[in-house]
Amino acid sequence: MGLFKSKYDKALDEIIARIDMNMSNNYKDAAQSNFTEFEKSFTEMKESGLLKEKSVAKYGEILENYRRKLEGYTHKDQKPYWH
Repeated sequence: MGLFKSKYDKALDEIIARIDMNMSNNYKDAAQSNFTEFEKSFTEMKESGLLKEKSVAKYGEILENYRRKLEGYTHKDQKPYWH
């Protein structure tokens, strides 16, 4: 049903696609960077009234899901395999 999405919904969907792509390729730092971009964009759009109520609920839930998934998702805490 992506035919009638607003340009703001589409912009958020593009960021989500990048997060998913980077997570599937195990690009942890890039996924974290994309998440930060998503969070900032969502917050700005929501506060500016650019998103419909339904979109705010949908993307707010997606944001919280990514927040849980990406907690501790970094190369910095990863143990090297040779130790």
